Amino acid sequence: MSGYTRIDLTDAPDVLGDYPGEMRFLTGPLEAEQAALSYRRMPPGTGGRGSYGHRHRTQEEIYLVVEGKLTFKIGDDVFEASPGTAIRVAPETVRSVHNDTDEDVILIIASIKAEDYDGEVEFEQDFWPN
Repeated sequence: MSGYTRIDLTDAPDVLGDYPGEMRFLTGPLEAEQAALSYRRMPPGTGGRGSYGHRHRTQEEIYLVVEGKLTFKIGDDVFEASPGTAIRVAPETVRSVHNDTDEDVILIIASIKAEDYDGEVEFEQDFWPN
């Protein structure tokens, strides 16, 4: 047993389908037992503005902006985050992100691993009107 797993981003499928950008859940391909890790590339004009927000039943999330400037809506607060900014969001807090710039944004999202992802996430429609 090697004690580690190594993957490339392309080893994790892009779950966005036809939606622009990439969202890759790395947890499964990494065979992670406790931690969840996601990679998201957001082209200009993409994200949750004019759409829904989400919250979790038990998972806190940590967002790390790696590249670009990203607009966050967390509860009633709206703010921009630049590269190197890390944000922790409590499970029960509704959140969403949007790329309001003309450059791609790279975002890393970390949390504990959920046993039942569909049962973990709740969506709130019309959370962030245009």
